[in-house]
Amino acid sequence: MRLDKYICESTSLTRSLAKKALHRGDVTCDGAVIKDSSFKVQPQHQICLNGEPIAVIGPRFIMLNKPVNTISSTIDEDHPSVLSLLDLARKDQLHIAGRLDVDTTGLVLITSDGQWSHKITSPKKECGKRYLVELADPIDDKLISQFSQGIALKNEQDLTKPALLEIIDSHHARLTISEGKYHQVKRMFAAVGNKVVGLHRECIGHIELDPDLAPGEWRFLTEKEIASV
Repeated sequence: MRLDKYICESTSLTRSLAKKALHRGDVTCDGAVIKDSSFKVQPQHQICLNGEPIAVIGPRFIMLNKPVNTISSTIDEDHPSVLSLLDLARKDQLHIAGRLDVDTTGLVLITSDGQWSHKITSPKKECGKRYLVELADPIDDKLISQFSQGIALKNEQDLTKPALLEIIDSHHARLTISEGKYHQVKRMFAAVGNKVVGLHRECIGHIELDPDLAPGEWRFLTEKEIASV
């Protein structure tokens, strides 16, 4: 990797600022000052900026317990972005794999690996997402069969893909879907005459929300969790 690119991917410096640092002699390789931006960095090299070692940030995989009134966006808008909850460098490299509405809580996956997140978000991959749902009105047992056959949503030509509905009590259920249509869970229940008043995502694929994470807290995924996608 070129040295100027290495600096950019290891720090918050832009390419132009990295080149200025090189020209000033702020950058060393194994103790020797390097001013050539095209210098090729090898794995065994130790690169320092102003005497401090720097290293390229590798792929990152994060789970976050999304609180209410935050948005699944990379920038703050009407509400703060979930990325504002992360105390990490180079957050501009991160994106959200599977979004949640502002009033929906629970599991959000954040990564810098585009291919990995595609496996979660692509409809062709049919990655299941499980939600804990609170309803305004009692849930009819007949919905289990209806949801398993697909639901006709307003302004949609095709039925939803089969979904697994597990009734917990009269007003609570778990719903697993393999699509990511706009407001899908809310629209599915609206289509059968009920209203979602609380929604919390518990699971994406085989990755379960860590019960030790309070709302707003996060952790890096384990190797096993990353490999499960």
